[in-house]
Amino acid sequence: MFDSLSDKLQKVFRDLRGLGKISESNVADSLREVRMALLDADVNFKVARDFIDSVRTKALGQEVVASVQPGQQVIKIIHDELVALLGSENAGLQMSGNPACLMLVGLHGSGKTTSCGKLARLLVRQARLPLLVAADVYRPAAMDQLATLGRQLDLPVFVKHGEKDVLRIAREALDHAAQTGRNTLLFDTAGRLQIDEPLVQELVRLRDCIKPQEILLVLDAATGQEAVNVATHFDQALTISGSILTKLDGDARGGAALSLRAVTGKPIKYVGVGEKLEEFEPFHPERMASRILGMGDVVSLVERATEAVNLEDAMKLEEKMRRGSFTLEDFLEQLRQMKKLGSLESLVGMLPGAGQIQPQEIAKQEKEMRRMEGMICAMTPQERRNPAILNARRRLRIAGGSGVKVTEVNTMLNKFAQMQQAMKKMGKLQKMMARMGGGLPRGFGRR
Repeated sequence: MFDSLSDKLQKVFRDLRGLGKISESNVADSLREVRMALLDADVNFKVARDFIDSVRTKALGQEVVASVQPGQQVIKIIHDELVALLGSENAGLQMSGNPACLMLVGLHGSGKTTSCGKLARLLVRQARLPLLVAADVYRPAAMDQLATLGRQLDLPVFVKHGEKDVLRIAREALDHAAQTGRNTLLFDTAGRLQIDEPLVQELVRLRDCIKPQEILLVLDAATGQEAVNVATHFDQALTISGSILTKLDGDARGGAALSLRAVTGKPIKYVGVGEKLEEFEPFHPERMASRILGMGDVVSLVERATEAVNLEDAMKLEEKMRRGSFTLEDFLEQLRQMKKLGSLESLVGMLPGAGQIQPQEIAKQEKEMRRMEGMICAMTPQERRNPAILNARRRLRIAGGSGVKVTEVNTMLNKFAQMQQAMKKMGKLQKMMARMGGGLPRGFGRR
């Protein structure tokens, strides 16, 4: 995400780090590059102008000019201003009331229905009891899609096929929630290809009926400044409480994310970073600013790993590695665990200095991981547990079954054998260290 903007800003940063002295001239040159990068990213021109003015004022302050590393100080100022531009801190949901009602609104195709399911999944993990309400009476496919998401998440969905009165659906959904003990209602409302008055008035009547704690505008991040215009119109009509940016993983520019808070005054609360239900996360301005500036986001990476990886299974795997009994079956499980964390591109993007890794290299590694998974899946359980039995005939069968060449199967098995050897050596080293009391022998280095 934000690849284009991130690359340009990191180029500016490389130049800034090389400056031993800050002057008005070289600050102006650097900020001109930053301004062009923001405008190329489709950031609102007023937002870009105000951002540059604020950075310039602070960058030419006495403390920066006199500092030991003035270039680094300017980079920190840009980072801090970017955090402020994005909203300073995470804005959580207001969940007062029983039940709490959340309305998801937006244009047709922005991702409302999918976001409804993703948000419900997140709320379940916060010990809420969501009820998904199909309030889009114009698109039957939306009701079916929400029902499918409900089945995948094992969550109830309130659907009234054939009913055209949104307010009646809302009242019956509230009654149903009271009867079944659901304390959070998520209303998936109708969208349009463009904002029109009848739709807006219907949403206003629905808002007045259910009195929602949150009205969340779902926006496609890739639409850039147009997303900001849409947000302004919806806010004027409904007074939205915040927004959800979808398809952020496909947004190389970032104009919507960087302009939205400044123009509307309303926070971005969640972002969709992929198609899967788990690829949805709270929006943290400081973490997002770090990603944009190529500083990584290790905190989000750890949170994602904690959610996706079973700790007990991970400890068992670690024990197998120490004992040197790590098999291809375990390796397959490890590959599948990594897939749960999201795409390799999104994971690498959370690591500091990720901007130095070429996208082609990431794509190549991801392709190789898929091919390895295919090869291991083409093996029998016995072959996975004991690769030593893989003779030429078996390897030929595996290659045919996974659509690769025999040489690729041989290469994968050789790499795995090397990895096993490295693990055995590591296990022996750990045992030796344990016998030595976890470190050097007693008395070593004493006088």
